[in-house]
Amino acid sequence: MQNERMRIAVAGASGLIGSALVRSLTADGHEVVRLVRHAPRGADEVRWDPERGQVDAAGLTGCAAVVNLAGAGVGDRRWTETYKRRIHDSRVHGTAGLAKAVASLDEPPRVFVNGSAMGIYGETGERVVDEDSPAGTGFLPELCVEWEAAAAPAGQAGVRTVFPRTGLVVARGGGAWGKLFPLFRAGLGGRMGDGRQYWSYIALHDEVAAIRYLMDHDELSGPFNLTAPEPLTNREITEAMGRVLRRPTLFPVPAPVLRTVLGEMAGDVLGSARVVPKRLLESGFTFAFPGIEDAVRAA
Repeated sequence: MQNERMRIAVAGASGLIGSALVRSLTADGHEVVRLVRHAPRGADEVRWDPERGQVDAAGLTGCAAVVNLAGAGVGDRRWTETYKRRIHDSRVHGTAGLAKAVASLDEPPRVFVNGSAMGIYGETGERVVDEDSPAGTGFLPELCVEWEAAAAPAGQAGVRTVFPRTGLVVARGGGAWGKLFPLFRAGLGGRMGDGRQYWSYIALHDEVAAIRYLMDHDELSGPFNLTAPEPLTNREITEAMGRVLRRPTLFPVPAPVLRTVLGEMAGDVLGSARVVPKRLLESGFTFAFPGIEDAVRAA
């Protein structure tokens, strides 16, 4: 698939990763079809309603690949029960609807790339985990298990299905680092909690490159951790941010403050996830920005 010009459908095309992926694909001459919630404004848009699991399957006709990166932002707001339901439904119902649409096509796509997250492993402490490790317990791990399972109709229809389990994306435009960069530039950055928790990160450039790599290699299927080869502690990342941005990192954020401000989501900021991309490395993928300082500079 690497040298072909393809028609590719992308759900979540306006998000941090989705918009970067669309830019990369269109720059290489591919035709990108965006899944949108409003009435389509042209041939490059397809109507869908992820929470209800509804997709205009006809709009996917001719697509060689379908990429699903849609979902309500996990870090966008405090986790009320209502918002947790939205996080769940936007992913699980959206994936189920898209997988069924893919399976219904007379000529289905060659690959279905369905986003997932390293949150599937939950709290791992200092233990290194890879794709063979079991899922954890709690809201995010259980969500990720259900999210990946919802893609089953595509696999049952013979469509190669891939699950990129994404780590913390180092980028200015959104996600965790979108909130960290302004703090560090203002000299207000610091470790979170005791700083000993592992953060498994990935540069946005490598995230997009890895997704495209998974799309292009017909022999690859199943889960792949999209994280840099060597996770670092929050303290190590904080120190690296200070060095690259040339700012002091003197203001640690105590765990009780994070719990007060973030509520249940603070568990993921303070929790430790030491996730490595075993399958991606074994397949031959090469990271452009494997180190944290490289990743921060790239952002």
